[in-house]
Amino acid sequence: MAAELVEAMNMVKSFRVSDLQTLLASMGRSKSGLKQDLVGRALRLVQTEYSPELLKNVRQLYESRFPKTSGWLAARRPESVPVNYSSLSSSPTATSQGADYLNGISKPISTPAAEVKLVPLPFYQTLETLLLPTELIAQNSEKLQDSQCIFELTPSQADQIRNASELRPGIRSIQVVLRICYTDSIGVQEDQYPPNIAVKVNQSYCHVPGYYPSNKPGVEPRRPCRPINITPWLHLSNVTNRVTITWGNFGKRYSVAVYLVRVFTAADLFSQLKLCSVESAERCRERIQDKLRFDPESEIATTGLRVSLICPLVKMRLGVPCRVLTCAHLQCFDAVFFLQMNEKKPTWTCPVCDKPAPFELLTIDGLLSEILKETSEDIEEIEYLTDGSWRPIRDEKERERERERSNTPDYPVVDICIPEANGHSPAHSSTSLTAKSGSSSVGMPGVTGAPAVAPGGGAVVDLTLDSSSEEEGGGAGGDSEDTEDSADSPAPKRGRYNYDKDLVTAY
Repeated sequence: MAAELVEAMNMVKSFRVSDLQTLLASMGRSKSGLKQDLVGRALRLVQTEYSPELLKNVRQLYESRFPKTSGWLAARRPESVPVNYSSLSSSPTATSQGADYLNGISKPISTPAAEVKLVPLPFYQTLETLLLPTELIAQNSEKLQDSQCIFELTPSQADQIRNASELRPGIRSIQVVLRICYTDSIGVQEDQYPPNIAVKVNQSYCHVPGYYPSNKPGVEPRRPCRPINITPWLHLSNVTNRVTITWGNFGKRYSVAVYLVRVFTAADLFSQLKLCSVESAERCRERIQDKLRFDPESEIATTGLRVSLICPLVKMRLGVPCRVLTCAHLQCFDAVFFLQMNEKKPTWTCPVCDKPAPFELLTIDGLLSEILKETSEDIEEIEYLTDGSWRPIRDEKERERERERSNTPDYPVVDICIPEANGHSPAHSSTSLTAKSGSSSVGMPGVTGAPAVAPGGGAVVDLTLDSSSEEEGGGAGGDSEDTEDSADSPAPKRGRYNYDKDLVTAY
């Protein structure tokens, strides 16, 4: 029982994240968290609740991951547990199926993994296969292993590379690339690097893509697994090329392959997309009508579908609207930006619904392309109607401004320079007071010129002071006027600023 427990724990340590989540979910445990958390949770589960059912689940998951390893108990036995090597070596089946390589017994040659199929990549067109997918075999029990593969280029292949155009300085359109994936015969395999990978081509190390930094807290950095360009370090002749791969042996099986490929740019894929995958405006209208068709069994009737004209990737107006045929939504994203982003960091995920968006399923929306040409730049949203037509959606702020302009009443403009109907002038308007004084032929001391009447009825007074007249005759003139006025009527009471207190109007 103790030996089986140790072996089951070693099986758990070799699981992927998906295997760990499946195991924890089958036993009613939480499957959220990073891989190290999942491994620790699964190991505690094996230690505390070891049972035949749990052992069966672990065995099934391991056999689905390593289907060719029949002697799985002996294969994962740790070094501290004694192993009967004679029994392993006496079994030709176990030796041929790879159980011995996990125990440190070296294999003389690497066996091609012909059943492994690599996923086709949009930016790479395979011209020739230089090395079939071949499994990396550990030669000893060390964690770091070195595996070699050799191949030769034919004269025609070398000429293709020499005569290829340059995508950018030092990067040719025809390349020899190295691809690594898991050794698994089920389905097609994506590129996957082993831990601690390093690639040396003819005694020179080549560049391997590093890790992408993660902006999300608690998320580990991710390495972009893509084909490795080994062209600059190859012998473009009939000399044998030797590739040495350093990799971490932690229980997972990897295969390596070498291909002669043609590399495409985002502009090349965009040209293919415009040539081969454009959905007509009529077909788009039919799709809209199907979505908005009345369903008698539904309690909610949809009368319109709103679509934004802003790309969700770059938050700019769409240039070439594109979407995925398998997606249920009508919202589009910009095809040029989508291809450029996948050229740098291939994810091929729909930015609207986060579902897979392979290049083969992309299509350009012909109807939305026409709408973008007909609408102005300030229109950021439209609405599709049930008959397949559309209407622009104005911005809420713009509509509010229009509503305010239409509902604003017209108020009369009052000219404060015009005297009031009762003949009194406002107390705060010196111009009105001066106009009244001028109209009654009463002169002010120190003011030259007679007041003029403006076209609107207001009085315009020249308040320029004449210093000489003020000094010589200002006082005398003022005394004579006061004497004449006092003879006819009593002198009025005047305020500090020489206006009649009886004419002050309060507001």
